[in-house]
Amino acid sequence: MAIVVMKFGGTSVGSVERIRNAARRIMQEVDRGYQVVVVVSAMGKTTDHLVQLAEDITSSPSKREMDMLLSTGEQVSMSLLAMALETQGYQAVSMTGWQAELQTEKVHRNARIVSLKGGKIRAKLDAGNIVVAAGFQGITEDGEITTLGRGGSDTTAVAIAAAVGAERCDIYTDVDGVYTSDPRFVTGARKLHSIEYDEMLELANLGAGVLHPRAVEYAKNYKIPLTVRSSISEEEGTVIEEATSMESNLIVRGVAFEADVVRLTIGYEKAFNGSLAMIFTTLAQHNIDVDIIVQSIVDGTTPTVSFTIKKEALSEAIQVLEEKKKELGFQVADFEVGLSKVSIVGSGMVSNPGVAAQMFDRLRQESIPVKMVSTSEIKVSVVVPQQQMIQAANALHEEFRLSEIEVQV
Repeated sequence: MAIVVMKFGGTSVGSVERIRNAARRIMQEVDRGYQVVVVVSAMGKTTDHLVQLAEDITSSPSKREMDMLLSTGEQVSMSLLAMALETQGYQAVSMTGWQAELQTEKVHRNARIVSLKGGKIRAKLDAGNIVVAAGFQGITEDGEITTLGRGGSDTTAVAIAAAVGAERCDIYTDVDGVYTSDPRFVTGARKLHSIEYDEMLELANLGAGVLHPRAVEYAKNYKIPLTVRSSISEEEGTVIEEATSMESNLIVRGVAFEADVVRLTIGYEKAFNGSLAMIFTTLAQHNIDVDIIVQSIVDGTTPTVSFTIKKEALSEAIQVLEEKKKELGFQVADFEVGLSKVSIVGSGMVSNPGVAAQMFDRLRQESIPVKMVSTSEIKVSVVVPQQQMIQAANALHEEFRLSEIEVQV
C-alpha cells in the first residue's frame, strides 16, 4: 500500500473547525487506499504566544529552555487532530519528534536533522493507524529536545516522506500554491502549475515563505514530489519536482523579497591574509548564516569586507566578532539596518544573457539604489532600502511580464 505524507501548517489547524477540516482531507486520502502520515505545526499563533510568554519572564531565555517550551505547541495540535480522526471511526496515533526517532544535531532553536529511521512510523502504519506526527521538533543523541527553526515542520514532513518511502508529500497551507511573487504585495502575481526543485530552493532561501528551504533540499536529494496546495479549497496546487512543464517564454519565474536584512562591514588597517576564512568560520561555529559577501581591497583605501545577515542575528554576530577582534585582526565592525533583499529567479536565465542588466536598468528607472549584488546561474539578488522593497518587487514583476504569460498545463 502506497504511503502519502500530508503536512498541515499552523493556520490549517488554527481552530477546532480547521482541525476537523484537516481530518476530512486526511480521511479522503485513507479512503483512496493510502497509508497516511500527517505532520502538523502548532495551532495558529501558538508559537508566537509561547515566545511572548518567555519574553515576559526574561529578555534572554536560554535556547535549551526555549526548545522545551516551543516543542509543546505541536503536541497540542497533533493530539487534537488524532482525536478528531478517532471520533470519525478512524484509527489514529500521535507521535512526538522523539517518539518518531527524528534525531538532530546538538543545536538548539535551529537544529538540522541527522537521521530518521522511519521504523516506528512504519510499524504504526502497518498496525492500521493514521500517524499524526509533530513537526518542527526532534531529539539529540544524548536526549535533548531540539527544534528545527521557523518553518521546520515542512522539513519534518519531507524527512518522514524519505524515511518511509512515501509516494509524495503534500504541503497544505493557507495559500493554494506557489506564486510568481507574494500576491499580498505584488500586483498580478499568479500561481505556477509547476516549478523545479532548484528554482523553488532559491525562492525559499530568498524570502518566499511558502516552503522551508531545507524541506526543498530534502525533496530534491531524495526525489520526492512536493505539492503545495490549499487546506481549504480543492484546487490543484503547485508541483515541485525535477522536471516541470515550461511556461511560455518564462525566463524569470519568480520575484522574492525579504525584509530586515542587515549589512555588516568589517574594516582593516591593512589586508590580512586568511581573515575572510577566519571571520566566516567563527560565525558558522555560532550558527550565524551569512548571505551576500563583498570584499574591497583597493590601493590607497582601507580594506573592507561586507556581508548580510538576518536582523535577529545582529546582536550575537557583533558580540562574537568583538570577542574575537584581536584574533580576527580587524579594526572596526559597523552595520547598516533598514535594508531588504529583492531577487529574481528562473532556470531560463542560464541561457539568456542580459537579464541582470535588464533588472538593474529597471531599478535605475525606479530610482531605487542598489547597495549589494549577488548572482548565481538562476538568480540575481540585490540589497535595496527596505522602504522601497515592495516598489522594487512590483517593478521587477512587471518588467519580466510575470502576470501576462499563460501557464501551459
